[in-house]
Amino acid sequence: MSRPRIVIVGAGFAGYRTARTLSRLTRHQADITLLNPTDYFLYLPLLPQVAAGILEPRRVSVSLSGTLPRVRLVLGEADGIDLDARTVHYADPEGGGGTLSYDRLVLAAGSVNKLLPIPGVAEHAHGFRGLPEALYLRDHVTRQVELAAAAGDRAECAARCTFVVVGAGYTGTEVAAHGQMYTDAQVRKHPMRTGMRPRWMLLDVAERVLPEMDERLSRTADRVLRQRGVDVRMGTSVKEATHDGVLLTDGTTVDTRTLVWCVGVRPDPLVESLGLPMERGRLLVDPHLQVPGRPELFACGDVAAVPDLNQPGQYTPMTAQHAWRHGKVCAQNVAASLGIGGERRAYRHRDMGFVVDLGGAKAAANPLGVPMSGPAAGAVTRGYHLAAMPGNRVRVAADWLLDAVLPRQAVQLGLVRSWSVPLESASPEVARVPGRPEGEPAASRADGGPTAPSRRSEAGAAEDRSGGEPAEDRSGGGPAEDRSGGGPAKGQPGGGPAKGQPGGGPAKGQPGGGPAKGQPGGEPAKGQPGGEPAKGQPGGEPAKGQPGGEPAKGQPAGERAAKARPGGQPAKAAGTRPAAHAPGRPRKESKPSSAPKPSAVAEQAERARRAQSSRAPGATRSGSPGTPAPSRSAGPPAHPGPEPPENQPPPGPDIAPGPVKRTDGRAAEGDS
Repeated sequence: MSRPRIVIVGAGFAGYRTARTLSRLTRHQADITLLNPTDYFLYLPLLPQVAAGILEPRRVSVSLSGTLPRVRLVLGEADGIDLDARTVHYADPEGGGGTLSYDRLVLAAGSVNKLLPIPGVAEHAHGFRGLPEALYLRDHVTRQVELAAAAGDRAECAARCTFVVVGAGYTGTEVAAHGQMYTDAQVRKHPMRTGMRPRWMLLDVAERVLPEMDERLSRTADRVLRQRGVDVRMGTSVKEATHDGVLLTDGTTVDTRTLVWCVGVRPDPLVESLGLPMERGRLLVDPHLQVPGRPELFACGDVAAVPDLNQPGQYTPMTAQHAWRHGKVCAQNVAASLGIGGERRAYRHRDMGFVVDLGGAKAAANPLGVPMSGPAAGAVTRGYHLAAMPGNRVRVAADWLLDAVLPRQAVQLGLVRSWSVPLESASPEVARVPGRPEGEPAASRADGGPTAPSRRSEAGAAEDRSGGEPAEDRSGGGPAEDRSGGGPAKGQPGGGPAKGQPGGGPAKGQPGGGPAKGQPGGEPAKGQPGGEPAKGQPGGEPAKGQPGGEPAKGQPAGERAAKARPGGQPAKAAGTRPAAHAPGRPRKESKPSSAPKPSAVAEQAERARRAQSSRAPGATRSGSPGTPAPSRSAGPPAHPGPEPPENQPPPGPDIAPGPVKRTDGRAAEGDS
């Protein structure tokens, strides 16, 4: 009998705790698969310390494979769930995809940045939900202070040293508190203009800081922020954002280059596509974290609306504490539904209090309902984080110790750019990467985006049809040597075909040129009457400067681009080397081990001429009467050129692009 299959979507607080508990409960009695875009669990409460340079990024990143035994990790992001077929479809980091079948499914996809319909916010603000966003903010703040110190204009200096944080909740308060300390320490090494210092602003439409927490915590945090120099403005938010500043709801305009969006979060939009009952974007579940009517489906964390049994009629808030506890109860109920563990249990919680790290020795905490502030609260806060982290405790403690005795390193690495961490993102934990150039293999994409046409772009095809000169390849270089073809070189009359292809083009400037060795008969130079189109082109493209324009570099038709030189130089075919070509002489091919002797070439050419003489006069290579093919000699054409064997169709629009196979059983050089 096969073991039951359990699939967990997401490795946040809820998903990670579910996987860890199931690994311990099942003991090889079930196949557990964890689907997550990254290979680490991110401890979000310490993310502001990463942005402030206190902790290194890997300190808050706990390895999934290293801490979850008997759990199979699949890197990817779920983009579709078929509840009837019991399958989950996902996209992997390189643009591929896959499907996971399950007997039990746990949805713990977490949350994303909450957006508001404010002009300019999506374009100019950055969130704070993932490690890439924290790294970007650290580099950005460091860069702005350094640019302000070197600025000659006082207004520019003030704008660069103004940092606006929207949202005075848990995250926004800690970002502003740590940010003010970080920039104050930085300007000691980079003094600015007289009378100027970094300015941090904390905005929120609420009446007080930390509105969802106890009022005593709120007062403590507000006092520490104001003493540190943070401009706290409650009842105020952003009305419009631009590249140079923000317009506030009270009519004030603030010149700034930094807008940090910490307004809140919303459930991952994945659950909205299921068509199941929802509660403000969250999937409705029963107290056992099971979806009603779907015994195989469980949900926990921020995507689940879990009834609060201590406050009937309400649901548990979207906090890390509840998500962590959801995971344990969910794992126990999943195991119970498979007959592996004990009985099901409902989710109940007891408020253990909150802690807010305000930087340095300052903090606000109320463990077990006891309000604390100052160094005592700071010690409790850091002790709580060390106890709650599932790994890296020693490393985190070591970084705290080093920060207490050594100055911070204010260095911008530039690893994360502004465009790679957009505010509107379904995966804030993953930084975007540049889209691959069109024509690049799909496997080379790392952003998981849709695959572009592998051969040529629509724009390039339209330019070819219009007769203009196409633009150069967007990738910025020629195609790889293992590709079937690139664009002909500028100034070349179409480029010569790869060695071993029938109908090799003659060298530039030669009326006829010599045929490729081993071929029954060469083709006339491109551009001559009756000439053959470029290799792989359905109809061929004329040379640059001729009516019709030149094929773009990197297109599948034609050969690789080569540097223009007198007489032209053929491009490399796959696995071959280009032969040197001197002006005024026929092109010479590199000698393969099985190359025929010159006498064999002459015999083959003679047979082709005999076959030509036996045909009706006036027939041309292209099949259109009245245009004789040029001679292959150096002089003017005196008679029609040789024809290929009768069993070989003539090249042209009726021939599909691609390499021509040899008839002697051997693969021609240049075939891909």
